[in-house]
Amino acid sequence: MRTEDVQVQARVRVRVPAKVNAGLAVGGARPDGFHDLANVFLAVGLYDEVTATAGAAGEGPVITCEGPDAAQVPLDASNLAARAAIALAERHGVQPDVRLHIAKDIPVAGGMAGGSADGAAALLACDTLWGLQTPRDELLAICAGLGSDVPFSLLGGAALGTGRGEHLTALPVGGAFHWVFAVAHEGLSTPRVFQEFDRLTAGTAVPEPAAAPALLAALRDGDAALLAAALANDLQPAALSLRPSLAETLAAGTRAGALASLVSGSGPTTAFLVKDAETAHQVAQALQDSGTCRTTRVTTAPARGAVVVEDIRA
Repeated sequence: MRTEDVQVQARVRVRVPAKVNAGLAVGGARPDGFHDLANVFLAVGLYDEVTATAGAAGEGPVITCEGPDAAQVPLDASNLAARAAIALAERHGVQPDVRLHIAKDIPVAGGMAGGSADGAAALLACDTLWGLQTPRDELLAICAGLGSDVPFSLLGGAALGTGRGEHLTALPVGGAFHWVFAVAHEGLSTPRVFQEFDRLTAGTAVPEPAAAPALLAALRDGDAALLAAALANDLQPAALSLRPSLAETLAAGTRAGALASLVSGSGPTTAFLVKDAETAHQVAQALQDSGTCRTTRVTTAPARGAVVVEDIRA
C-alpha cells in the first residue's frame, strides 16, 4: 500500500495550562450557594492536552485519559470535557459525537483547575474539529456556563476574575515568575473547602472581595519580591483546617528559600514563589526530601491559554 493511500483520521489537539491563584479574596455565601470572588488568576506552564477525533454517530462524547492520576478522572458525562462538547453542539445544533482523549499532567483535585482546563481545551478542540468558528466571546460564555475557572483556562496569561470568577479582565504582567508546586498525597474537594470556609467565617462579617492594588502592581512590574509580599488566599485557612499537614509543606518550602508560600486555590497543591530558576530547583529538591508531599513541579508564569497545537483535518 502506498503511503498516499493511507487515510489519516482527522484530529485536533489542544494544549491548556494550569493556574495558580496569586490572590483569592472570597465573599460570603450568596443565596445561590456560590461566593463572590476577586480572583487573580495566573496561568502556569503545567499542561494537559486534549485530542478530539470524530466519534461514531449517536455515541455522544467518549472520554479517555492517560497520565498521572488518570484513574481519578471521571470518564462519564460529568467530565467537563464531555460537558463542553455537549454545550457547544447544542449551541450550533450539531451532534456531539466526538472522542476526547485527555493527556493529563495537571494535578487532579489539586486546586490548579485541571478539570476546568480540560473543559476549555475540549471546547476549543471540538470547535476546530467541527469547523464551527465560534466567536471568542461566545466560547467564553459557554465556558462560564461550565464552571467558574473554565473561562480563564481558555484565556490564559493573567486576569482578574469577579462574580464567581467567570467575569474576566486581562491583567498586564511585566515579566516571568518562577514557581514550585508541591503535589499532595491526596486531593481535596473544592465544594468541601468552600463549606469549611463558610463554617470558619460563620457569625463574622465577611468583607466584599477585592483585588489588592499591591498585587496587581507587582504583576504589572514583574517584581517577584513585591508579588511575594502580596500573595493571599482566603481559602487557605479552610484548606489547612481540612488538611493540617499542609502547614508542614508550606513551612518546608519557606525554609528552603521560597520568597512566599500559599495553598493553590482550594488546595491541596501548595505553591512557592521563588526568585529564579536555580532557587526553584533547590526548593523543589528540599520539598521532595522533606517527605511532606508526593512530588514537586518547577515551572514559570504566565503561560498562554488554550491553543491548538495540532490540526489534521481532511
